[in-house]
Amino acid sequence: MQADFWQKRWESDQIGFHLAEVNPYLQQYWPALGLPAQTRVLVPLCGKSLDLIWLADQGYQVLGVELTEKAVEDFFREHNLQPQVSQQGAFKVYAQGPLQLWCGDFFALTAEDITGCAAWYDRAAMIALPPEMRQRYTAHLNDLLPDGSKGLLITLDYDQSQLDGPPFAVLDDEVRLRLSDAWHLDVEMERDILGESWKFLQVGVTRLVERVYRLDKQGGC
Repeated sequence: MQADFWQKRWESDQIGFHLAEVNPYLQQYWPALGLPAQTRVLVPLCGKSLDLIWLADQGYQVLGVELTEKAVEDFFREHNLQPQVSQQGAFKVYAQGPLQLWCGDFFALTAEDITGCAAWYDRAAMIALPPEMRQRYTAHLNDLLPDGSKGLLITLDYDQSQLDGPPFAVLDDEVRLRLSDAWHLDVEMERDILGESWKFLQVGVTRLVERVYRLDKQGGC
């Protein structure tokens, strides 16, 4: 799962993971986090998600991180926004109002880069990564975000032997293994969505569970 894989997906418009609407779980469960207006929210591997606009419209400062420059440029073009473009270390930063999209490698992000971030949202980052990269990803999140941070994580759980990722299966046991030392986790929702997922049905997947986690970073971790 190298950078060129995602570059090719975007260049060839193979972006079935992109939703043409705001994620309903974000709309349903994010308000319960109780974050004050102007909270800075980290959105790893954000693509050109409409969720970024929704978060900004709720009064948050949004810091999206995306590897592929085409995705970032498409985001601003499709919303008729004219960003200011600058360089911040290893990242090319596109900024307009409450929205900042940092184009570059998420693993190059430092705690200084995300100063003020007290929340994160992941609908398509963790499930986009194979197991060895998920370990790096969660460890990096744990290092980046300060105690007291809150998060919302959405995963898919299915038999990986029935279908190659991405999206990859991320089981509840793995989420707890990777995050429970630093975060308090609550499952807000879990639902079998196989009947709504033609791609998975077509190849013979027999179970597809979507989970929504609420996370609170514990002090002293």
